[in-house]
Amino acid sequence: MIYDAQGVQQEEREEEPTENLHAGGSSPERMDPDSPDRSPSGQQQPRDKWANKSEFLFSMAGVINGLENVWIFPYLCYENGGGAFFIPYFATLLFCGMPIFFLETALGQYTSEGGVTAWRKICPMFEGIGIASQVIVSYLNVYYIVMLAWAVMYLFNSFKSPLPWATCDNSWNTMNCQNTTMDTGIDSYNNISRPEEEFWRFRLLRENDEGLGPVNGDLALCLLLVWVVCYFCIWKGIKSMGKVVYFTATFPHLMLFILLIRGVTLPGAMDGIKYYLYPNLHRIADIRVWVDAGTHVLFSLTVCQGVPTALGSYNKYNNNCYNDCIGLCILNTCTSIFAGFVVFSVLGFMAHVLGMPVEDVVQIGPGLAFIAFPRALALLPGAQFWCVLFFLMVLLLGLNVQFVCVESLATAISDLFPVELRSKKKGRQEILVLVIATVCFLLGLPFITQGGIYLLHTVDLYAFSKCSLLFIACLESVVIAWIYGADRFYDNIEDMIGCPPFPVLKYCWLFISPLICGVLLFLNVYSPFDPSLPWGTGLGFVLMLTPLMCIPVFILVALLKVSNMLSPSSELRQVRPHKARLTLCGYVIIDGQRLQTTRSCAEEDKVLFTNSV
Repeated sequence: MIYDAQGVQQEEREEEPTENLHAGGSSPERMDPDSPDRSPSGQQQPRDKWANKSEFLFSMAGVINGLENVWIFPYLCYENGGGAFFIPYFATLLFCGMPIFFLETALGQYTSEGGVTAWRKICPMFEGIGIASQVIVSYLNVYYIVMLAWAVMYLFNSFKSPLPWATCDNSWNTMNCQNTTMDTGIDSYNNISRPEEEFWRFRLLRENDEGLGPVNGDLALCLLLVWVVCYFCIWKGIKSMGKVVYFTATFPHLMLFILLIRGVTLPGAMDGIKYYLYPNLHRIADIRVWVDAGTHVLFSLTVCQGVPTALGSYNKYNNNCYNDCIGLCILNTCTSIFAGFVVFSVLGFMAHVLGMPVEDVVQIGPGLAFIAFPRALALLPGAQFWCVLFFLMVLLLGLNVQFVCVESLATAISDLFPVELRSKKKGRQEILVLVIATVCFLLGLPFITQGGIYLLHTVDLYAFSKCSLLFIACLESVVIAWIYGADRFYDNIEDMIGCPPFPVLKYCWLFISPLICGVLLFLNVYSPFDPSLPWGTGLGFVLMLTPLMCIPVFILVALLKVSNMLSPSSELRQVRPHKARLTLCGYVIIDGQRLQTTRSCAEEDKVLFTNSV
């Protein structure tokens, strides 16, 4: 249907092609707003689009199915009530994680802009939300890839026989190293250390408690190698990334399946799975369980980092991003649960062989991937094969997240400077990605020094702070629902996908999601911080406050420079520009847009048709 400038429904008229035809003039369907280049100067290339829907889905699946699914979710499930943890997890997923994930994806698709300029077009006053998200994703681009360098080092060493973390006969081992196949129960009394722990501390990290120390040369080469691979995955933008993700997003799932088949056939596997899933309903009453569930949902869906917005911005205008987001959230959850079976079946086997309780071998984060799991796999026949398989999976899972986040940052920068970076001259995209990769590589070198693990722990704790993400998530919902207008955003989505989304989403954006994020934010503010460096607290608070300060700073800039701070760009397609932007219980809360610069769909199609000819 077509509506006039006053929001009055009109009948479609086939004899008026200027309002109904695509740019090519051959289809009776509504014109696709993606067709022409809307650049007034004509000095830049039209914005790229995904070659097909699969590229978007695989790219998004790759970034939301990262290492967090393997080394965080299974531990949280085990620690917070087993199967009972699914109750708070699914509750926060349905009423907070999924609505915000869909909001960001739809925002990118609707505006065809990256993480910064999308917010500038929707509400100029809150452009700082986009800047804040790009600061956070910049932090992530610097330190996340360091863990992939570790995985490369382990992968290279997995081809050795015997495995270097399986014996105490190496040059880095100490006199306290003891390699036993059964737990002796004397570790804590005689300072006995395991070979896998010494490989991690004294071979890989070369730990030094006296400052950062020198850069580890072999890790620097591994880091450089990962950055080279990352660069060539995305150097052509989504044209190259869209092809790479077919492999990098699917192969790790195949390896997870192979590891699961091997894991469940091992003795003791069922004991590990029991620890993973055994429900403890009393834990649901613990507020910390809900905090862990809510924050993990936001982390795993990569919201508040501009990534869904950037990837969604390359969709065609009429793509059904609503169904896409539902399917992706289901995939993310299934991958997390599936990975839990893989992890705990192998940990159950290790506990069985060592004669230890399962809870004594469970670790979270890098300790699971680089200490506990290598030890378990070293006990298997054909250990080299299983270690190669595991670390290749870790590398690909992390690489997906890394290059999509780098592409998200490149997209945001390109959209801020479209004339300069989308010039018809070739090579601008390649140079931009090369500059980002080079700068991030140089900034990542301190993390692979002898004391770099402590710096990484501090940056991970503060730069990727739960407080920052929760605050941004809450503000995103408030801006879209209460300032731009939930009803208007619903109309935009309906215009894109052809049908309105589930009505509950409106109330999630208005009330439920901000409330959940606000409560979690309040609880996390009072959580104790435990930096690993003496000067870590000061550095940490600078890293945490830097993205958040972008929001008030850009509000001040908007007050000084922008006349209509809360008005969306006139370039945005509006179905019913004068309809109330927000209604509740039949009452108009926010009236319709009255600016003359707002275009209706019919006006938009007419302008696009004129430009195309």
